[in-house]
Amino acid sequence: MPLVVAGLRSALWILLGLAGLALTSIGVWWTLAHRGVVRGLGVALAVAAPVTVLSLYAAHDMLGPAVLSAALLLFALAAARNALTPSPARARSVAADAPTTAPQRPWILMNPRSGGGKVGRFHLIDRALAAGASVTLLDPGRQDVAALARRAVAEGADLLAVAGGDGTQALVAQVAHEHDLPFLVVPAGTRNHFALDLGLDRDDPAAALEALTDGVERRVDLGFAADRVFVNNASFGTYAAVVGDSAYRDAKVHTALRDLPELLTAGPAGRLRMRSGDFHAEGLQAVLVSNNPYQYAVGPGRGHRGSLDSGLLGALYVHVDNTAQAARAFGRHGGGLNRLTATEVVVDADTAGIEAGIDGEHVVLSTPVVCRIVPGALRIRVPRRSRPPKDHSGVDWRRVLRLAGNAHRHTTPATTAPQQR
Repeated sequence: MPLVVAGLRSALWILLGLAGLALTSIGVWWTLAHRGVVRGLGVALAVAAPVTVLSLYAAHDMLGPAVLSAALLLFALAAARNALTPSPARARSVAADAPTTAPQRPWILMNPRSGGGKVGRFHLIDRALAAGASVTLLDPGRQDVAALARRAVAEGADLLAVAGGDGTQALVAQVAHEHDLPFLVVPAGTRNHFALDLGLDRDDPAAALEALTDGVERRVDLGFAADRVFVNNASFGTYAAVVGDSAYRDAKVHTALRDLPELLTAGPAGRLRMRSGDFHAEGLQAVLVSNNPYQYAVGPGRGHRGSLDSGLLGALYVHVDNTAQAARAFGRHGGGLNRLTATEVVVDADTAGIEAGIDGEHVVLSTPVVCRIVPGALRIRVPRRSRPPKDHSGVDWRRVLRLAGNAHRHTTPATTAPQQR
């Protein structure tokens, strides 16, 4: 579209747009990694760069074509996502889950404060009791979640459930795994990423309780960081350190802005190392290891997992030292944001212990930390009427380019064959 409107000058407009993105990235880096005057300049640059580019587009009658080009790009992304979606025959569905008899002594741990009070707002206690479950209310900070779950098992519970956040779910899921008991997720937390990737309705947590009387089972993987289970991810480095700050719960943004400069610019002694098989990386600011790979590609499913039974960990690691790397942080080479998949990932540091966020809960683990995945380790019980897990896959541009390259190799001989004859 810019080529049609501006001819060969469109290349300059494209370069202007890319320069604006680079300057915005630099501004964001200065904002996060510095304090005082430099942070102020970073904020100004992060705002001024895109505003200037849009103003120049508008002044030269290029704003309309730029917006139309963006719309066409979004259309292309949707088409690519549709073209690369797995066929229904290969997709996992609820129909393949195993029907089971209803539990006789289900036990549910409920956090009345989680999700802004969803337990009370959706009358989860009354509905669980009506379904024959035993309910224990959690007093955050004063009770050992795993100990409560183990006591319930000792008293004869044949299903463990949690109505709360992902951190609490991980602790109870570990006990369910140890005793090979079915586990039920009631999405009563704030985000409940695990419930989302299971295909549960986070806007109606009470619907998950239907699984107590009419449910099916499936097996999903569990991640382990040392001996701690994670249902979503284990994070190390910058994010884990911020979460570990006692002030974070009450003032998240302020605490993050205060702590990030030191964390992002720490010397080699404060950085992480990661290895997986023959792969090694050093000087990392952050590492996130997930139970099954997240979709980080462009598209509406980014930040979610397309599967919970692939038998693979996802690893996302960050290495940004300066403004130049910040400008190309999401490039394929030269540091920045990178990812891989593996069955085992080892995270290490030059200290005896390392801060970690296990599904958002702050812990300190002895180094090195071995992260591994156990396929099919957890029996998940879901309502029979629950929808299949959505395909959250975004557009995998590496696959698009690979397909395009293969198409070019296959079509080139066809166009040159007549000349050879």
